[in-house]
Amino acid sequence: MRTQRIWSIIALLFGLLYFALPLIGTLEFSLRARRGVYSLDAYRSVLSDPQFRETFGYSIVMAIFTILVGALIVVPTAYWVRLKLPRLRPVVEFVTLLPLVIPPIVIVFGYIRLYNTSSFLPLTGSIMGTNVLLLLGYTTLALPYMYRAVDTGLRTLDVATLTEAAQSLGAGWTTILARLILPNVLIAVLSGAFITFAIVIGEFVLASLLNRPAFGPYMQLVGANKAYEPAALAVIAFSITWICMGLIQLVTRFSKHTKAKR
Repeated sequence: MRTQRIWSIIALLFGLLYFALPLIGTLEFSLRARRGVYSLDAYRSVLSDPQFRETFGYSIVMAIFTILVGALIVVPTAYWVRLKLPRLRPVVEFVTLLPLVIPPIVIVFGYIRLYNTSSFLPLTGSIMGTNVLLLLGYTTLALPYMYRAVDTGLRTLDVATLTEAAQSLGAGWTTILARLILPNVLIAVLSGAFITFAIVIGEFVLASLLNRPAFGPYMQLVGANKAYEPAALAVIAFSITWICMGLIQLVTRFSKHTKAKR
């Protein structure tokens, strides 16, 4: 047992060094914009850039809409599959895994091919239509994570009993979903939402090929033309991702603490 513990500590230290050293190096480099001293000049340059605020704000708005659309699609689907179609669950799980297998560049070229200005539904011919395509693309990329988070939350519920009890009191399907199922899986939805937010903030391929002012293409543009600002952006993007992961942990712990009290 002692030997296993030592090897576990060594593996943990190796993992920390493997992930921490590049981050420390990136942070240290981002602080060297002023010769001879450490400074926050690169961060000031990035944060004062109007394009940074525009692209970051755009990605936040798209992330919010992606979370809403994903939740509206996934929660009823996962609930209905668990309640009425348990035999189709492997098929649904396979379908939700496809975005992990199909590269985003294939998805976006399919969008451009099907919805260009010469097609029956020319979504790429307008800003609103292109935004809708980008929203659908983001929802597709986040589908595996959102579905598994909600499905895991539904596993803790006796869906059939809750549904029968609600129907016996005269509740319809909309009421059951909105006032019974959603509140009980809200923590799971939030977990999927934070991962979705991180995906949207860092995504490059869809936004770049659809020519939308998102944060991912902006990071690539800065990386191609400047030296210290890309490192600052990398630190900011990584911090946002870890904040999202930390919020998932806090939400999970709060959920467990609340259930323990009950």
